[in-house]
Amino acid sequence: MAYLAFDDTGLVPVAARAPAPAPVTVTGPIADPARPAARFSALEWSVVALARGDTVGSLRHPSRLAVAMRAVFRQPNPRLADERLEALRRMAVFSWHYGFTVPSREVQAFIAAGFTTDHYETLLASIGVAKRRDHRGA
Repeated sequence: MAYLAFDDTGLVPVAARAPAPAPVTVTGPIADPARPAARFSALEWSVVALARGDTVGSLRHPSRLAVAMRAVFRQPNPRLADERLEALRRMAVFSWHYGFTVPSREVQAFIAAGFTTDHYETLLASIGVAKRRDHRGA
């Protein structure tokens, strides 16, 4: 017999709540003390958390058939209208799935969107912490 665990309110199953990535501030030898720490806004952290559920296939340019099928089945478009947030989403999707193995063109697009290498390191550190937390909890 199986049971379903609910949170404290009794409204949401515990398994349905995916933990968001933990904000991490990069310090140590890779951080430059002359520059302020790279920080993401709450909106940017929410993009990183939502990217966790996106597949790598969501990063490809959709064909006309895919656009038509999305309209027929009323599926939302995973792409973001804001170019800066879309660059962050793309980087987060690659990072969730592949860790540090990200295509160099994506890193360049991420930097071109206004982020820094410190933001990139903060993003990867945060996702790494979330993955380790999930692995220990599973």
